[in-house]
Amino acid sequence: MNFYNERGQVSRLLLVLAIVVLVAAVIVFLVIRMAERPPAPVPDQEPAVPQPVYSQTLGNVKFVFIDSRDLGNILTPAMAEKTTYSKEPLRTTERFIIVTIGAQNKGKQNIEDRSWDIGDIVDSEGRRFVPVKSYNVNTWIPEDSSCGVLLKPEFEPIPCTKIYEVSKISTGLKIIVITGKNNERISSKDDDNNQALLDLIIR
Repeated sequence: MNFYNERGQVSRLLLVLAIVVLVAAVIVFLVIRMAERPPAPVPDQEPAVPQPVYSQTLGNVKFVFIDSRDLGNILTPAMAEKTTYSKEPLRTTERFIIVTIGAQNKGKQNIEDRSWDIGDIVDSEGRRFVPVKSYNVNTWIPEDSSCGVLLKPEFEPIPCTKIYEVSKISTGLKIIVITGKNNERISSKDDDNNQALLDLIIR
């Protein structure tokens, strides 16, 4: 009888030991897992959204966005910035957009006239819209517009305003800003100039 009691006690002892070992193994496993470094975050695979650009510096000329407005499809005498005796409005099948960009000399020497300008408007599809000839829209251009004039060092930005005919469906509008190589006079060949794009906020 004692033999069977002893065998039962041994079995219970082995069972208790097995449980203790199992619990200890689980505790050790949990401690090791908690001590491990967390996995490195997975890098975001989505491409970064490009941020709008409202200023660009080409050489010593800093171009800054000032204003752009949708004027609709008719420029009336009442909208004129200068005194006019004409009562004839100017019309388009699309829309007129007026853009003002400032240019500032960040260097230490004068930048001569005709060394900077603003060019075409470009939309998100790559369509380009040239400025309306100045003699057609001069009445609607502000008096302080001075495209391409001499820039003195660190003077306030000089505004340059132009009017464009732009398609109604065009979005994501940007404007080309231009200066000659080394801020010298602009060349008739685009490859001989420095150019950049500024985003427009149309209001």
